[in-house]
Amino acid sequence: MIGLSLLISMAGCSSPKRWEYEYKRGKTAIIVDGKAVPPAGLPKRVMQAIAAGNRLVGKPYRYGGGHARFEDSGYDCSGMVSYVLHAVDKLDSPTTSTALRDYGSSGEGKWITVYASKGHTFIEVAGLRLDTGYHSHHEGPQWTTKSRPIKGYEIRHPSGL
Repeated sequence: MIGLSLLISMAGCSSPKRWEYEYKRGKTAIIVDGKAVPPAGLPKRVMQAIAAGNRLVGKPYRYGGGHARFEDSGYDCSGMVSYVLHAVDKLDSPTTSTALRDYGSSGEGKWITVYASKGHTFIEVAGLRLDTGYHSHHEGPQWTTKSRPIKGYEIRHPSGL
């Protein structure tokens, strides 16, 4: 019995190794023609975050993009995440992926979660991942449901979301 409870408690402490999409009716957005489409009734700020992400879809990847100013012609990963957080009044100025490791509160958010490592960051909004990479190097911002490894990432969220 002791061995079983130790195994259960160790399983509960381990950090996730992959980001995985999981559809939840009424809570999870879907992707239609590359854009996130939210279910009805989401909180206003979540809808604003989705709209912000949708505005970035189709923009090219540009190293440093979104750092001098929020509105830019291209975005890197942290410029993209900064843009979305700014759109929901949760970030005053663009920041780096390393700085996002200490952003907000620890752990997953109810609606918005930031995943940040020393060299990359992405954001989950209403269950969808907005990312600039992983499946091929230096993609522009795009929504995806494809899983990805998250070993070495800090998992953070804006307060209240």
